[in-house]
Amino acid sequence: MCPRVSDEYKQQKKLEILRAAKRVFIRKGYTRTVMQDIMEEAGMSRGAVYAYFGNVEHVFLEVLRYDDQETLHFFESDSPHSIWKQLLDWIKKQQEDISLIHHSLVLARAEFFLSTSYAHAKHEDPYITERYQITVEALCGVIRKGQEQGEFRPRLEPEAIARYMISFLNGLMLDTFQLGAGVTCVPEQLESFLYSLGKMLNPITIES
Repeated sequence: MCPRVSDEYKQQKKLEILRAAKRVFIRKGYTRTVMQDIMEEAGMSRGAVYAYFGNVEHVFLEVLRYDDQETLHFFESDSPHSIWKQLLDWIKKQQEDISLIHHSLVLARAEFFLSTSYAHAKHEDPYITERYQITVEALCGVIRKGQEQGEFRPRLEPEAIARYMISFLNGLMLDTFQLGAGVTCVPEQLESFLYSLGKMLNPITIES
């Protein structure tokens, strides 16, 4: 009789595959990645990988979920700092990510969302259509928390501010990937972004 495999063991194996797959997608993008690449990167057999994932599209969708959790966990943490400081720390992290743009999933994401796989995934996997709103809600939660604590006096609706933040940062990342940081002037753009964000949120730490 084969020994029973624990749920914890299976989860650990799945995470190992996802981490390996993320490295491959960063290196090769989405369109040039095949399952064999992921097997070799993970150091696992065909059977071991296919026990968890059916194809490259399936793997990539799970990598997206795995990657998105970092943002959600960031906003769920109980930080001793002010909400404004938490947002500044998050934006600082975005700047660090932009500085490592060619070691990120930006290319793979762009390729996936322009591929026929995306059209299929939108109908088959609700997470694809939900992930944007999940991020909007996470940012809205932070803004509303600051509002409830008397730290923010927003001049716009929290949802409008959240959508602006996502659109600005996504656009800056994609432009920087395509054109380079020297062309997009990342520090100057982020300085402008923080200025406009301060005006929109109107935190008590900034003079009106």
